[in-house]
Amino acid sequence: MRFKRRLTIEKGHLDIAPLIDVIFLLLIFFMLTSSFIFQPGIKVDLPKAVTSEVIHEKNLNIVVKKDNSVYVDERRLDRDELLSRLRIASKSEKPILIKADRKASLDRIVYIWDLCRQEGVKKINIATTQKRP
Repeated sequence: MRFKRRLTIEKGHLDIAPLIDVIFLLLIFFMLTSSFIFQPGIKVDLPKAVTSEVIHEKNLNIVVKKDNSVYVDERRLDRDELLSRLRIASKSEKPILIKADRKASLDRIVYIWDLCRQEGVKKINIATTQKRP
């Protein structure tokens, strides 16, 4: 006894729904596992350091551009305004993060560092980028 086959195989037909699902899952996986470092604000070219560490605290960011102008919260400040901001930061024991451009004057950075210490700020950090060894 012979049975007839009623199933016909169509050549060239490919179901792409599972392929789209896999690509979508891979996209979600890579989006969730990648870390993005976004630093809004004033563009500065930070110096590179091998021993730099990531700081996870909320800081008061002081930005020194290459023309030695000082910014806090994207606003240019003079000496008196900077001193008042440092007093507030020292009372709330908020750490300071100095982001100085690579071409900024060391004299200006040390001056800001001294102002921070005069006002009693205990934690002062300098921002760098990580250099690959």
